[in-house]
Amino acid sequence: MCLAVPGQVKEIYESFGTRMGRVNFGGVTKEVCLAYMPELEVGDYTIVHVGFAITKVDEISAQQTLDTFRAMGLLDEEFGEVFEPELHAGEE
Repeated sequence: MCLAVPGQVKEIYESFGTRMGRVNFGGVTKEVCLAYMPELEVGDYTIVHVGFAITKVDEISAQQTLDTFRAMGLLDEEFGEVFEPELHAGEE
């Protein structure tokens, strides 16, 4: 299965003339192509599908989707590794 997963843009840079970024998916950071979303800035949330940012989303929607995927066990499957989520801000 290949999900479209929300994540937060942590870094933006150019690589071989292509706009790229590091996106955090609640604990897993991956390199993502941002070429289709030139308006994205560090701190924004985006939906990523097969390595490409395809739309911008708000933080609440992104967190709700990540929580749902996490509860269903889909993030482990999608990222092919043990998924260890970061705590939400303010949680202990």
